[in-house]
Amino acid sequence: MAQEIELKFIIDDAGVEALRENLQSLNAEHTAPTTLLNIYYETADNWLRRHDMGLRIRGDNGRYEMTLKIAGRTVGGLHQRPEYNIDISTPELALDKLPLEVWPNGEMPEGLAEQVQPLFSTDFNREKWVVNHGKSRIEIALDRGEVKAGEHQEAICELELELLSGETADVLALAQELAKTGLLRQGSLSKAARGYHLAQGNLEREIKPLTILTLPPKATVGQAFEAALESALSHWQYHEELWLRGKKKAKTEVVNALGLVRHVLTLFGGIVPRKASAQLREGLTQVDALMLSEKSAHDIVFCPEMALTKLAFTKWLVTRGWQPFLDAKAEAKMADSFKRFADTHLSRQAAELRTTFAYPLGDSYADQLPRLTRDINTVQILSGYYDAGKAERWLANWQGLRHAIETRQHIEIEHYRNEALAVEPFWLHSGKR
Repeated sequence: MAQEIELKFIIDDAGVEALRENLQSLNAEHTAPTTLLNIYYETADNWLRRHDMGLRIRGDNGRYEMTLKIAGRTVGGLHQRPEYNIDISTPELALDKLPLEVWPNGEMPEGLAEQVQPLFSTDFNREKWVVNHGKSRIEIALDRGEVKAGEHQEAICELELELLSGETADVLALAQELAKTGLLRQGSLSKAARGYHLAQGNLEREIKPLTILTLPPKATVGQAFEAALESALSHWQYHEELWLRGKKKAKTEVVNALGLVRHVLTLFGGIVPRKASAQLREGLTQVDALMLSEKSAHDIVFCPEMALTKLAFTKWLVTRGWQPFLDAKAEAKMADSFKRFADTHLSRQAAELRTTFAYPLGDSYADQLPRLTRDINTVQILSGYYDAGKAERWLANWQGLRHAIETRQHIEIEHYRNEALAVEPFWLHSGKR
């Protein structure tokens, strides 16, 4: 088994040659382009996908390798997951050569070898540079080709930084240097993820509003903090992709994701001091200004300020950059039950909402939209322990109020305000009226 750690970028189509020149200037071991042919496999009922596994055979100049990737962690465009690589003599699956530990129950499911079939392919030319950066050895791969599934296909124009040896922080540091070129953006969708989407009919990707954050049982405050920030980054990445693909309304969700990052930092601000996130918040301010500009989606997304801020955010999450700023008291709070934290703060958010909207505000409702959005986002972060249906019903009236204010529907504003104030809390220790 190997632990794959790689950071993926999408390249500006018009800037490929400029990027190659930049890479050629590095003190690196260069490998000329070679053609890689890849076939990905799946069962009719998506058994592998449902178990967060990816199975492929790669052909490279007459050599073949079977790879199985299993569940890992993806933050921004940084993928960290175990993979098993098996040399094979012909481009045919040999699942019996994989160690039993890869399978969920310690043995290969009966009949799996007969059920897996080719699903899609990715064929591309790969040019490589291997560099020493910091304490690490890193492979930079420039991939150009296409992913194909049946009648559907999509171009591949990507840059991957893979850690061969050393530390993840060095991959992110090298990425920051490359991002300054303005030719790259982090890509959260792997070639495989794009292939699966094409294989399912290349359906239109839908805008997804922010939802309640789900957490594992007995989650700590620290785990909730990380999960909330990772959710915000994932929301940002997903809708940035849609925005670039022409969905103009996706821009609103990018803005919402940026706001959510700030709301998370505020919510946990009693534990994580502001100085821990000073650089991140400075970058967010620059991105906020970009989002308000008249620039196109392409020019904003490939702007160095955008790329560097997202990378800084990714690095802050992956390296847990807030930890050096925590004292013993703060560390104890981060290790405490998120359930107690959530109950306390849900009551505070509800009290703030009741106070703000206790009486009609006439022409001043729009002034309260930022506060209302922040409170709704915060409740979504805090509600994961409770029955989702009850939490969603409590939130629905406040969300209705926000929509009515945004669309200036005066009758609906008062309807939703009254309904929201009347709904009973769904959490414990709520300080009911």
